[in-house]
Amino acid sequence: MIASPDRTPLAREFFDRPVLEVAPDLLGRVLVRTGPDGPIDLRITEVEAYDGANDPGSHAYRGRTARNGVMFGPPGHVYVYFTYGMWHCMNLVCGPEGRASAVLLRAGEITRGAELARKRRVSARNDKELAKGPARLATALAVDRALDGTDACTSDASPLTILTGTPVSPEQVLSGPRTGVAGDGGAHPWRFWIANDPTVSPYRAHVPRRRST
Repeated sequence: MIASPDRTPLAREFFDRPVLEVAPDLLGRVLVRTGPDGPIDLRITEVEAYDGANDPGSHAYRGRTARNGVMFGPPGHVYVYFTYGMWHCMNLVCGPEGRASAVLLRAGEITRGAELARKRRVSARNDKELAKGPARLATALAVDRALDGTDACTSDASPLTILTGTPVSPEQVLSGPRTGVAGDGGAHPWRFWIANDPTVSPYRAHVPRRRST
């Protein structure tokens, strides 16, 4: 018999570590989204690490702004950003306060509340695609900028909580370049995913945008 995932919320100390330790350790953990329409559980299957001032690919590489302020706050909080004028993406802040590192949640498996996620992700061809990619994940969970700064280390009526789940063994974790990251940060093997998991998103290298003439 397979043991049920541990539903104990992760302690803040879990996130108060270097981002390259936290990122692979998030695989197999469970994100709970609680809202007026009902709860959704998501098993995290793919993530990317972003290391603040040490990382040209990070939103915090050039310092603090109104957009990225949550990244500089306490670990265990949610950083949500809006991209391409269309999509939201969700990150979990980690490392010591003031360091501005975070883990992007790239993909996951909906293990509870799939019927609700389907209503939000009507273009998904099957349940494996409901949260296959960071924008799809945020859409399926109804995560937007209103949730920026949410504390994910408490179960006391928080709309977003990270549970212990079932950690993945190291031999099941693969790593490679981050998706769509340009320049010096593009080669860092800071994308982590569960081997052979069907919910993991496809890798895409950065493609420079062409200016219209």
